[in-house]
Amino acid sequence: MRKPWTLSAKLGAIGGAMLVLALASIGLSLWVTWKLEGGAAAINEAGRMRMQAWRLAQVLPQGAPDQVERYLREFDASVALLRAGDPARPLFVPGDSASQASLAAVAAEWTGLRTAWGAAVPPAAAAAAQRAEAFVAHIDTFVSAIETQLARWTALLHAFQFGMAALALGSAVALLYASYLFVFFPLAQLRQGLARVEAGDLSARVDVASRDEFGAMSAGFNRMAQTLQGLYQTLEARVQDKTLRLEAEHVRLAALYEAAAFVSRAGTLEELAQGFARQVRRVARADAAVVRWSDEANRRYVLLASDCLPQQMRDEERCVTTGECLCGQPRAQAATRVIPIHPGGGSDAFGHCHRAGYQTVVAVPVRLQERLIGELGLFYRAVATLADDDRALLEALASHLAGAIEARRAGALEREAAVAEERGLLARELHDSIAQSLAFLKMQVAMLRDAIARADTDGVEAVVGELDAGVRESLSDVRELLLHFRTRTNAEDLEPALQATLRKFEHQTGLLTHLRVVGHGLPLPPDVQVQVLHVVQEALSNVRKHARAREVWVEVRKSPGWSVEVRDDGSGFAPAAAHGGETQVGLRIMRERAARIGAAVELHSAPGAGTRVRVSLPEPQRLAA
Repeated sequence: MRKPWTLSAKLGAIGGAMLVLALASIGLSLWVTWKLEGGAAAINEAGRMRMQAWRLAQVLPQGAPDQVERYLREFDASVALLRAGDPARPLFVPGDSASQASLAAVAAEWTGLRTAWGAAVPPAAAAAAQRAEAFVAHIDTFVSAIETQLARWTALLHAFQFGMAALALGSAVALLYASYLFVFFPLAQLRQGLARVEAGDLSARVDVASRDEFGAMSAGFNRMAQTLQGLYQTLEARVQDKTLRLEAEHVRLAALYEAAAFVSRAGTLEELAQGFARQVRRVARADAAVVRWSDEANRRYVLLASDCLPQQMRDEERCVTTGECLCGQPRAQAATRVIPIHPGGGSDAFGHCHRAGYQTVVAVPVRLQERLIGELGLFYRAVATLADDDRALLEALASHLAGAIEARRAGALEREAAVAEERGLLARELHDSIAQSLAFLKMQVAMLRDAIARADTDGVEAVVGELDAGVRESLSDVRELLLHFRTRTNAEDLEPALQATLRKFEHQTGLLTHLRVVGHGLPLPPDVQVQVLHVVQEALSNVRKHARAREVWVEVRKSPGWSVEVRDDGSGFAPAAAHGGETQVGLRIMRERAARIGAAVELHSAPGAGTRVRVSLPEPQRLAA
């Protein structure tokens, strides 16, 4: 099949033809002009030969051989030039027979004339003039022949120019017609078709009159109009279908939002599972729903919650062994499945579901990444199928449930770890304070028995005094520990808790306290506030036990970083000499507390100069992390 001509090929062919004609006309004009220039130069050279012939006729009678010989050579050169021509000038004799015959006659006449004029005895003046006149007549005949040929070429050039003018006019007309036929007419058709479509006439079509680009555009316009007509005719149905899809998507998104909101509000695991079962049953339009939990080894599934499930079935499926029922899927095979209920066949896998009247069960595994946590079961009393969108929705809801269960498990583990850590700190503080005091009292009781056995009244009084002081010290330690572990902080600011701590310290010890807060900064997290308070309380306990101070200053700086400093005017001590004593034990407790929040504790003291304990906290961004 022959390939159709495209618009660009058609326009290229027309342009190429016009270019060839233009180049041909230019080439022909140049060729004729070149011929005319060469003929004119030949006429000019023939005229010079006339002048040379008369000059020789005048010089011969005077008898100047050198001059005659020079003129003869010049004439020979002119004859040779006319015979050979000179394309560079240009100069040549026309190739017609008359011009060439005249040139041959002139050359032959010159040969005889040169022999006579080149003889040793020069001719007489009259004879030379007569021979020159006859020779010049031959030259005139030669010139006339050239002029006749040049006249023919000039007439040919004029005729060709008139022909080119007519051809240019015809080409312009042909180009305009081709433009109308190939461009303007198809464009007008497309414009009319677009106007009809714009006016609402979707049945508008245009004729496909060619197979070029405009033909392709016309065919494309017809397809577009047909598509628009089809879309317009089915627009209502499409809009209704799209509306239904959007409503279904809205329902799915609302279900996901409600599930996310619910799992964030639910308190206990039982409340979470029960509420989730109720929500997923409503979203899936199921007749009943269950939430089952699986142990780490995936040996069994335990019923966490159910909604609209018969009581007998709840009792029968409270604990399902993995693989025993089609609902309890093994970890390796766990996937979202639609299970039709087909009773009989010698298997009791469908017994409970069939007796309850269910015909379809949908099992959705509850996964957290690659770990199987449990399973979500949906029960239908009719044959049910699961579309891809519904499958994705149920799996997304199951992932929300998995995240919520894991979050509560992680929270419980975190609380358990915090309680265990706090118990460890409490045990160490009990051992470092009350246990040591009780050991001291035990030693004093043994000494009291010895004094009584010896009937040493003074010794008994001394030991009783020591026991009384030890009991008082133990009571003070117990009160401090009770205060220590009942400490609560304000959610926004540490200052109220510090004020309450200092008031209780004044009441217990009678010492003056001062609190100073400098600067502004981001509030500390509650857990950080508690640890800072514990460090301050431990520092105050050391002041009470060892400092023999009259006043205590607590200074809080909030910027550029948080720091808390406890300073007293007591007796002070040499830090190097306190190694292993109660002061060193208190400092170790403070540093353990500070290390839990990434803080650092600095101790500065000297005998007679009081003691200063400074707690420096990290930057707020690191605290938040």
